[in-house]
Amino acid sequence: MNATKTVRLTTAQALVRFLANQHVERDGVEQRFFAGCFGIFGHGNVAGVGQALHEYSDELTYYQPRNEQAMVHTASAYARMKNRLSTFACTTSIGPGATNMVTGAALATINRLPVLLLPGDVFASRAPDPVLQQLESAHDGTLSVNDCFRPVSKYFDRVYRPEQIIPAAMSAMRVLTDQAETGAVTLSLPQDVQTEAHDFPEEFFEKRVWRIGRPLPHETELERAAAMIRNSGRPMIVAGGGVIYSEAAEVLRRFVETTGVPVGETQAGKGSMPYDHPCVLGAVGATGTFAANRVAREADVVIGVGTRWSDFTTASKTAFKNPDVRFVNINVASVDAHKHSALPLTGDARRTLEALSEKLSGFRVDDVYRDRNTRLSKEWDEEVERLYTREHEPLPAQSAVIGAVNTISDARDVVVCAAGSMPGDLHKLWRTRDPKGYHVEYGYSCMGYEISGGLGVKMADPEREVYVMVGDGSYLMMSSEIITSIQEGYKLTIVLVDNSGFSSIGALSRSVGSQGFGTQYRYRENGSIGLDEEGGSGDVLPVDLAKNAEGFGATVMSAQTVGELKEALEEAKKLDTTVVIHVPVDRYEGVPDYESFWDVPVAEVSGMESVRIARKEYEENRRTERRYL
Repeated sequence: MNATKTVRLTTAQALVRFLANQHVERDGVEQRFFAGCFGIFGHGNVAGVGQALHEYSDELTYYQPRNEQAMVHTASAYARMKNRLSTFACTTSIGPGATNMVTGAALATINRLPVLLLPGDVFASRAPDPVLQQLESAHDGTLSVNDCFRPVSKYFDRVYRPEQIIPAAMSAMRVLTDQAETGAVTLSLPQDVQTEAHDFPEEFFEKRVWRIGRPLPHETELERAAAMIRNSGRPMIVAGGGVIYSEAAEVLRRFVETTGVPVGETQAGKGSMPYDHPCVLGAVGATGTFAANRVAREADVVIGVGTRWSDFTTASKTAFKNPDVRFVNINVASVDAHKHSALPLTGDARRTLEALSEKLSGFRVDDVYRDRNTRLSKEWDEEVERLYTREHEPLPAQSAVIGAVNTISDARDVVVCAAGSMPGDLHKLWRTRDPKGYHVEYGYSCMGYEISGGLGVKMADPEREVYVMVGDGSYLMMSSEIITSIQEGYKLTIVLVDNSGFSSIGALSRSVGSQGFGTQYRYRENGSIGLDEEGGSGDVLPVDLAKNAEGFGATVMSAQTVGELKEALEEAKKLDTTVVIHVPVDRYEGVPDYESFWDVPVAEVSGMESVRIARKEYEENRRTERRYL
């Protein structure tokens, strides 16, 4: 019997070599799963994972970020752009470097995006305890700050011995490549274990290909779904991110053109269909269009494709008002397929739509319903054009800024955003022309994602122009990856919208009667930072965001009007390095809500008249919420 061949490596060296040899395959197309590893080094990983990345840099490329949270966002954006078939690993030292990644981990898991996190940890031997940055617990000797990753990870393991890296790494790959269960995966690595050697079997480092299948629902469930749709009078599709991840856009288009069923889109699903298709109603839900929300209100069968049915998509359970509405959910994740007491079609979106199309052969909605939806689609596009061309002085409206970027950009260019008032406006207004042209992170809606996410998008597809739309609030939280984009030569065009504070929350605060308290960047006056109102109290802070971006090495332009913005965007196209275009807007000139509601509780009792009025309106709206049983 032949002895197993081994090679003596440290735990970190073995892990790096293993990661470099992981591949995935779907539909006969094979690719490496890890595009590289981001890392910020400290005493908890510099001699372990850091040394291994240096020694095996020809096998797994190292990238230098500026912020631990940001590098996870970049990895998540890359994974999303790659339809979850490729991602990055991210390594940090023990302590604050590790816990800085927790927000990024939550974002990845909520959005079902694969990211591998490799935080350093305390000594497994416990000999030098307490080491620098170690959390000491009087009641649990096994506890470290890395336990914060447990609730935000789809898989968590702490490796106490070198040989444990073998089952830990295999389990990590199992979860990362599972389209239904993917998210952040954390392998917590004690700093002494990273450097300890072991005789690892050579088979551990051989090329391994993880097959990504396309499961189908049971035949009986497909027949039941087809019967339900055939018996409907006003069916509607809600297209979610699963349409794009499963590369089902073309299949969805054929399904819609054959049946005439109209389509509303979630944030993650926007781009599933081109904006100018007559069956496309645009965004649905709390940030939806009047076209999609009117059709949703009357729909009797709603076909959810790859959506997790967030509160925004359902307008806090008020969007679908038909008392007899029923749901059919196509989703690779069982937990999502069963939501709203739906008929669950648990399977791959593309294959399931293909199978359902066969079952629905000959079915088509009636002409009256189809023509009404086509008319609504056209009327909505006219509303978009009105908002794109809105003239407003002295500062432009945000809708006109979006219109300028959309008009100047090409069909395959990508818009990136995440938080503030911009995502809702983009969801309504952006005219998508490519399934990958719209990249708004709205599962976690994380301020600071925008620039780091834009970097991930650009790294995933360098041939596309990437337009990052970011408000001043998000910019100030995390602008550091401008430096990384310049260092690595990945050009971003960043449209920095300046509204002197938190515009979205200012509007929300005003709507709940709190008068925008604490949402503007103003000097303190009379003991208070003051209220958010036109001509509000206290002078606006003299923050020069353009100069800040220039200090990072970006090419900076300023625009005071929409015309100047268009000129700057055209000039930016000619450049091959990151550009920041600073444009102030009127924070009070917003885009309307179109026949929708979002449940944000208002104080039940208050001495403020504005709050009492808001509470009354809130109670009226909340009466329309329902459980879909």
